[in-house]
Amino acid sequence: MFTITQLAGFVAVAEEGHFGRAAARLNMTQPPLSRQIQQLERELAVRLIDRSSRTVRLTPAGRSFLTDARRLLHDAENAARSVRRVTGGRTGVLRLGFTATSAYGVLGGLLNTARSHLPHVEVVLHELVSGDQLERLSAGALDLGLVRPPTPPGLESRLFRAEPLVAALPVEHPLTERDELEPADFHGAEVVGYSPFAARYFYDLLAALFGEAGVHPAYVQHADQVHTVLALVEVGLGIALVPSTAARLRFEGVALRPVRLPVPDPVELHLTWRGSNDNPVLHTFLDLL
Repeated sequence: MFTITQLAGFVAVAEEGHFGRAAARLNMTQPPLSRQIQQLERELAVRLIDRSSRTVRLTPAGRSFLTDARRLLHDAENAARSVRRVTGGRTGVLRLGFTATSAYGVLGGLLNTARSHLPHVEVVLHELVSGDQLERLSAGALDLGLVRPPTPPGLESRLFRAEPLVAALPVEHPLTERDELEPADFHGAEVVGYSPFAARYFYDLLAALFGEAGVHPAYVQHADQVHTVLALVEVGLGIALVPSTAARLRFEGVALRPVRLPVPDPVELHLTWRGSNDNPVLHTFLDLL
């Protein structure tokens, strides 16, 4: 079977119309180029070049084969570029997990980064709570997760974003008259909290915050998602602490106020992945971020 090198030699000779110029174009001498063309003709069992004159002329078979030779060279170049993009993490699939709250202020930026810098990468999205993401990351069913800490053994992570907690209040609540709240304002107040199971990160965060301040809220309900917490606040069930990105949800019946806390930005979101994941796209994407 003929080789890519033989095809390239034939196309060069056909386009230059001269063995010497074709050899110079290919950075080689003329004798080995002549041998390549002869080998190609033997493989095809046809004469491609009429050598009866001092100029190079293609036979009818040669003119026909030139079109196919150019196409084969083009396909080979494309194949080489494609495999280099895969190896370099420039093409392929990235399975990205995210939490509902991360979709409000973070996910769009990540997708824009992928579209701008990795246009040949397909990002497959999975909306999952942090616990489910961690399980899938460990099992190899996800490449990258936007999750709340902590990170279990076997996974790697780095802080991607930290943001404040803000107070969510019904618009008619007396505390809306204040420009800034304190943790003490939640002492004895009716508060919508977070589920200790489905929203363990926020549950533990508020427990630690109120515990250190000696504050004891009167929890009236526990919810799994931030948008559910805001919906319960809107109907007057209680007040709450939510991440600042919740402002993007724009509940008309909810007023948000900053809260003075010992740690200004206690809500963390981490990029998390399995260290043994050999998907080149993952590591290219992490480098971009």
